[in-house]
Amino acid sequence: MGVERSGPDQRLRDVARAMRGVIELLEVYWTRIPEGFSPVTVSAPQLRVMYVIERREGINLRQLGAELDAAPSSASRLCDRLEAIGFVRRSSSTASRREVELRLTAQGRAHLDRLRARREERLAAALARASPASRARLMEAVETIRVALTGAVRAEPTEAAEPAEPPDTGVRRPPGDGAERRTG
Repeated sequence: MGVERSGPDQRLRDVARAMRGVIELLEVYWTRIPEGFSPVTVSAPQLRVMYVIERREGINLRQLGAELDAAPSSASRLCDRLEAIGFVRRSSSTASRREVELRLTAQGRAHLDRLRARREERLAAALARASPASRARLMEAVETIRVALTGAVRAEPTEAAEPAEPPDTGVRRPPGDGAERRTG
């Protein structure tokens, strides 16, 4: 007979499995953004590069590779296309001529802004199907997840020179809960 798992560890796994399912559905849902939204298609790995560069303006390829858990040469290839479409700019580092700094261009920032706005619109439309009480409970749960992930990201060792800040998810705490509010 198999061993029945129960208790706190199993409940944590159940929550993690449910969250994984939601994340996978979001990935599918967000890839279905209608054609014509943007004249340029950016792959998921390229989008990750843009998020890291946005958060760590002036990052070099070695640090980017560490953030992505990829070789600098792989990070460089991802940046090649982003530079070719005008979303990323490489420039010589002021600290070392051997290093290249990466920055988002105005066009790259605008693309991220449009993508985030479109994703939020689509997600809001889907969430409109839930009751106000369910949305309030979801808001509380999402904030709990954001705080837990922020702590996990900060606790992870990285080769980067500075600790990585998690992206601003736009999640806000309900007014009056006494906690610091995030702004975006």
